[in-house]
Formats: sequence, C-alpha cells, structure tokens
Amino acid sequence: MNHPYETVRLPIYDQLQALVQAGGSRESVLARALSSLLSQFNSETGTIHRLDGKGQLLKLLAQQGLPPQLLDVVSTIPVGKGIAGQVAAQNRPVTLCNLQTDASGVAKPGARQTGVGGALCVPIRRDGVLVGTLGVGTRREYEYTLQETAWLEDAGQLLASWCGE
Repeated sequence: MNHPYETVRLPIYDQLQALVQAGGSRESVLARALSSLLSQFNSETGTIHRLDGKGQLLKLLAQQGLPPQLLDVVSTIPVGKGIAGQVAAQNRPVTLCNLQTDASGVAKPGARQTGVGGALCVPIRRDGVLVGTLGVGTRREYEYTLQETAWLEDAGQLLASWCGE
C-alpha cells in the first residue's frame, strides 16, 4: 500500500511476509504475525478481527494481551461499536492517545479494562474491500504517527488473505 507520507517500509515487512507465505493454520499464522507486530510497535495488546459475510459483525481471529474477562466482549463486535467497530464502519484508521481518558465516545467504558493507553486500529482490506481490522495497543499514553499508521495498514494488507470466511 502506498501512502503519500510513507517514507520507509515496515521494518519487519519481509519477516512478516515470509511468515504469512510459510503458511500453517489460520490461528498459528495470525498469532505469530500479531506477536511480531506487537514487538515492532512496542505494544502489549493486539487484535485481529474479520468482518462477517453480512458486513455487520467483527469476529475475533487472534488476540494477545487482553484480560480473560474481556474475551467474550471482544469475540464479536457490532460494526460501529467500539474502536474496531468504528474502523469497520468508517473504513479508516482510528487512533487514541490515551484510551483511559478518552472522552470522544469511540472507546466504550469496558475497553478501559484492557489497561491500554495508546491504541491504533486499522482496516484490513483485500483488493480494496474491507475484510477485517487490525489493532495494537500499549499500556502507556502514546500517539501513533502517520508512518506507524501506514506500517500497520501495510501489515493488514499482508494478512488480508488470512481473514476470509
């Protein structure tokens, strides 16, 4: 994916591409990819959701770092609800500098239980069509840059084929 502000490719792009091309089960590929991305972004939490066939719900495919009590909440997210739901509804990235103090209404009250400060979630697109969302979050307050947003979108592009029905 080319962005006007993109100056450098995702530092782990080749590693991520090799991981995706190596194959395996969807669960293992996405878990390894998410782990690599969290390391790259110095983040503690991450999620990958796929959009259901009717385009109304996001279904959790992979996660790392979420508290067990939230897994039921994030396993199915209505489009338009919460951060990932807003990304799917608007088909554009959503970022928050500090989820704990956000007053925009994008983050739902239950999201604060994650302990996440800075959060970034981007659409996953295959051939320009939204197929899911990819999110990372860190416990510290953090404002993701345009470059980091472009990197995460590129990672989403690589993972798109693993997010289908």
